[in-house]
Amino acid sequence: MLGSLSLLLLAGAVATTPCGALGSLSTSHATIATAEMIPAGPFVQPADGRGAPPAPTARGVPPAGRGLAPGGRGQAPPSLPAHCRVTAVLKPTSDSNINVELWMPAESWNGKFLAVGNGGFAGSIQGYGDMQTALRLGYATAGTDTGHSAADGPNGMFALGHPEKVVDFADRAVHEMTVKSKEVISAFYDRSARYSYFKGCSTGGREAVMAAQRYPLDFDGIIAGALANRHIHMHTAGFARSVNLARNPDQAISQVKAQMVTAAVMQKCDTLKEGFLNNPRQCSFDFSTLLCMGAEADTCLTRPQLQAVEDYYGGLKNRKGELIFSGQALGNPMPALRSAPPAQVIDTVRIWAFQNPDYDWKTFDLDRDMPIIDGKIGFVDAVDPDLNTFKAHGGKLLLYAGWADTAITPENTVLYYESVLEKMGKSQDAWMRLFMVPGMAHCGGGPGPNTFDTIGTMEYWREKGVAPAQLTAANAPAAMTRPLCPYPQYAKYKGIGNMKDAANWVCAAQP
Repeated sequence: MLGSLSLLLLAGAVATTPCGALGSLSTSHATIATAEMIPAGPFVQPADGRGAPPAPTARGVPPAGRGLAPGGRGQAPPSLPAHCRVTAVLKPTSDSNINVELWMPAESWNGKFLAVGNGGFAGSIQGYGDMQTALRLGYATAGTDTGHSAADGPNGMFALGHPEKVVDFADRAVHEMTVKSKEVISAFYDRSARYSYFKGCSTGGREAVMAAQRYPLDFDGIIAGALANRHIHMHTAGFARSVNLARNPDQAISQVKAQMVTAAVMQKCDTLKEGFLNNPRQCSFDFSTLLCMGAEADTCLTRPQLQAVEDYYGGLKNRKGELIFSGQALGNPMPALRSAPPAQVIDTVRIWAFQNPDYDWKTFDLDRDMPIIDGKIGFVDAVDPDLNTFKAHGGKLLLYAGWADTAITPENTVLYYESVLEKMGKSQDAWMRLFMVPGMAHCGGGPGPNTFDTIGTMEYWREKGVAPAQLTAANAPAAMTRPLCPYPQYAKYKGIGNMKDAANWVCAAQP
């Protein structure tokens, strides 16, 4: 049924303006760098140096040609239809240098536009997998490097002395890409897109909810996964944990002990013996049961180590008890806890906030410095729960996260969803739904059912008004299917039949 909607629309528009003529298109603070017709055939990595290869979870062939992919990401089909490829540079400020790539099908345009998101600090066009899937479905589709190149410096170094580039990364680049892409689409087809969608995970998930918050008229539907919407707080929390471990080395957790903790949780809570937790909300664990009763050993925790483990799962809080960033979900593999902070985490604090490459990270004080950091770069975080304008516009928001995500705790996505309900009222499922995916890792992968159709679901929801009562997810290598249920519901095994068959599961309320 989902596929029939796109099939009807694929008998759509053709270009009315030659692709090459778009190079002379006049639009404010934007320069069309190239406009070329690409013949039908295999995807060829652009040679202009601004793109990046598709992420590993964005490769392969989607079943039935839909937007099915790990974590709802668009996997890349083996070939593409003929399309007009436009590259442009946008300069809304004198320090901006936002690269954009737009693909428009030469024939059978479905009348719609899909923008795709990024990961990490971006620095390249990263969404080629999603763009290929979108193009095959008849979409005009675009991505951006968010205003800087990874070649300018690793991680967050691009922000040193360039505050406008941080603004571009935060929200301006995606908005400008969207506005300019729509202008080019209108010029190419001589009519505007009927529907505009955004699809992103991780940093792309932050970009997604940011669009709903600050530019609520840009998109009719938004697909947002594994939200990095608390980018600044997430990185600062990691920074603070590293500082704490440097000051309290007795709290360090070795890899062996981390595995011991994970195994203990799984032994208690993995009642279905799947190797992942189907519903972490049903799991409770008293970590004090792991305390060493005598000499320290790899099979137990010292009291300082117990504190570190409880903080890891409970979330980082300041001295007032205020949550800085959510803790990890039970059942996820616990990493070793050591004092050296990752480079991304260091750069957010020393470069973005303090503009000092020589900043001594060991001097950091969470209670003193977190308010300062929020004041300087808090605008990067997309935490506003007031989505009334997006809702009034008819927008639909499909959120998802993997319960087995160790890169960005899934609890963070749940926290944002619940903050919207607290702000706007409990009954928002007509336009916003969250799907938590058991056993799925960061944006895809993992042992659980990690492949599902977000694009088709969004089309049917926004264009036909049919909200998703559930999604059907699959894990092809494991020959597994399972329903994904709107949070806070979860998929409950009926107790009989093949556990790998979705027919033997039902959506149920939390016990």
